[in-house]
Amino acid sequence: MQTSTLPSLTPQHSEAVASREQPRLLSIVLPAFNEARNLASLLPELSQQLSGQAQVLELLVIDDGSSDDTVLVVQGLISQGLPIRLLRLSRNFGKEAALCAGLDAADGDAVIVMDSDGQHPIGTALQMLSEWRAGFDVVYAVQEGRSESQSLARRSYTKVFYWLMRHGSRVQMPANAGDFRLLDRKVVLELRRLPERARYMKGLFAWVGFNAKALEYVPNARLHGESTFGYMQLLSFALVGLTAFTKVPLRLVSLLGLVVSLVSVGFGFWIVIEKMVFGQPVSGFTTLAASITFLAGVQLLCLGIIAEYLGRVFDEVKQRPLYITQDLTPPLQPREPQ
Repeated sequence: MQTSTLPSLTPQHSEAVASREQPRLLSIVLPAFNEARNLASLLPELSQQLSGQAQVLELLVIDDGSSDDTVLVVQGLISQGLPIRLLRLSRNFGKEAALCAGLDAADGDAVIVMDSDGQHPIGTALQMLSEWRAGFDVVYAVQEGRSESQSLARRSYTKVFYWLMRHGSRVQMPANAGDFRLLDRKVVLELRRLPERARYMKGLFAWVGFNAKALEYVPNARLHGESTFGYMQLLSFALVGLTAFTKVPLRLVSLLGLVVSLVSVGFGFWIVIEKMVFGQPVSGFTTLAASITFLAGVQLLCLGIIAEYLGRVFDEVKQRPLYITQDLTPPLQPREPQ
């Protein structure tokens, strides 16, 4: 699969970077939910193509409460001698939580996050390793032609989302970049320190900074099955990102309140002028009903936006764990002291 480099998208790119040797341990983090058929093909291929890229390779599969044979498939491949570790969560916590569980358990000097459906090219992962050896701490993949392949509604929605993020946050997140990326161990350790429970990993990856490099890639066709990530999940995901990284919606609520107040005052003066100067009768029930309905809608909209932020606060103060581990296979080799 062809890949190409993109220009730096973060200010850290201007810093000097030092080259590295081959990683002692390379971790591949693979969150999985009902991916038995895909993992049966993907894991042997990853083992074959990446085993020579580090002294030790670990393929860390995070089973996010799968209801198919994901666990049985992975355990069967472990029995065949593949360098796989299996982390089982007690139930389905969602991809963001599963990804965090994988980063918490990964012991690698370099950690690559990939999807379990086979759409992330292994060739791009190899190029990420080359950039890591060249000295970059973060190497993230940007999907080529992603915007053109989306519907007009989704493109418009995406533009609005990134406009809000650009104008309301100091963290600049590159568009069309997902979870497919390589992280140096020091970046992983910093991500582990972040305490929030409302996880928007694209934002957190950008927030920690470090020397970053972008790679453009074309995704493979999904090996088996179909994606279950629909518009409702996308909307929920976007709300988490907005409430976690920008206050623009709250500021827009304040601006909307100011505009409505000014319009209301102006309309009131106009009614008085019509009555006192032009002798026009004051409009009756229709105008009153329309005004009340409009203002009620504005108030409910504002309350809804405020409620989203309040809900995030409520989730944080409960301090529940992000995930619960059912079991985890032991490391392939002991980790040296930090």
